[in-house]
Amino acid sequence: MNAFVRYTVMGIYKLFYNFKIEGRENVPEKEGVIIACNHRSYADPVVITMPMKRPVTYMAKEELFKNKLFGAFIRFLGAFPVKRGAGDMKVIDDCVEILESGRNVVIFPEGTRSKENKVGRGKTGVALIAAKSGADVLPMGIVFEGEKLHFRSKLTLKIGKVIKSEELDIGDGDTKNLKKVKSVIMNAITELVEGPELEENSAETAE
Repeated sequence: MNAFVRYTVMGIYKLFYNFKIEGRENVPEKEGVIIACNHRSYADPVVITMPMKRPVTYMAKEELFKNKLFGAFIRFLGAFPVKRGAGDMKVIDDCVEILESGRNVVIFPEGTRSKENKVGRGKTGVALIAAKSGADVLPMGIVFEGEKLHFRSKLTLKIGKVIKSEELDIGDGDTKNLKKVKSVIMNAITELVEGPELEENSAETAE
């Protein structure tokens, strides 16, 4: 999303919602980072794009591209179609290729939208992409009250500090290590959304 479109969309969001961004200083200049965020609404990809200084890519089910006008719009925002039923490794390889090309990739590790400000366990796909790409991870949290956004809802995008690839300590990328990496990423997201009281849940999340 270029600067003009980004600021225009941000103005629209500030008009319709009580919208703010926290942690903008944590957005890296480096290209090719994994943006890992909780998933609250269909507006999430647009919200995530606003503070980014580099191109952003995210997955979208191919059904969304059937409408040519809407498909063209979300392609402009950085979406690429994913066919339901396609092998997970194909999607992961596509993400790695995009990261290696220098673009940022948005991943919603929970795999589905949540109806409240609670973060699910997440899936290990985000850890596998981090392992295969060697990319850093930028955690984000989207917060608003209720199940859906309404006019003048308080909408906050919280941006955490970058988790460096070496901090993830992926090791040989076996299942046990991938679960630990997923736990680190999900805890970072959860702290942004729910707060820092995570210690008692860390062991359970890693299982």
